[in-house]
Amino acid sequence: MQFNTAIFDLDGTLLNTLDDLADSVNHTLTQYGFPTRTRDEVRRFVGNGVPLLIERAVPEGTDRETQERCLAEFKKYYAENMYHKTAPYPGIPELLTALGARGVKIAVVSNKFDAAVKELCRRYYGSSIHVAIGERADVRKKPAPDSVFRALEELGASREKALYIGDSDVDVQTAKNAGLTSVGVTWGFRERALLEKEGAQYIIDTPAQMLDIIG
Repeated sequence: MQFNTAIFDLDGTLLNTLDDLADSVNHTLTQYGFPTRTRDEVRRFVGNGVPLLIERAVPEGTDRETQERCLAEFKKYYAENMYHKTAPYPGIPELLTALGARGVKIAVVSNKFDAAVKELCRRYYGSSIHVAIGERADVRKKPAPDSVFRALEELGASREKALYIGDSDVDVQTAKNAGLTSVGVTWGFRERALLEKEGAQYIIDTPAQMLDIIG
């Protein structure tokens, strides 16, 4: 086997969370009397963690204190409303089952806040995911490699035989910074051209193509 460890991004890679994220962003903006955002705007805002998502979503020039209140409101609302429209991408449950059958170690490393990452992984994928790590105060978020290193440590895995799989430029950069082989996926929140520009070592259009890379 060429690789024995697969570390996945979550939003835009394993789960299509965009509609629930957009609904929660717009709930928050409405609470503060701000203009709402389109689904496509939210798609472009995600990927660098929730604080930056909110900073991008609120009107330019919004003061930091108001941004912090919006962030707290978003987290509270999203935690209670993150299952309405979220769903696995087609073929992902089957992929995780196939990887598990081959003995591949599986983790998720995301910039979404840690409690949501763990709950979403538990709810949608159960025991298929062995380690789930989200944004926490004590770990630098992607594209810093810290959370990937922590996942490798918890899995008892080496970076030489590990893949990092994601849909965005942040994910390709994370793989590079961690010294992992990068796999870009085209079904998520970013375009193939961006993955190519960032230098993803593999780019796949369907989850089943992962099995050819694993070897």
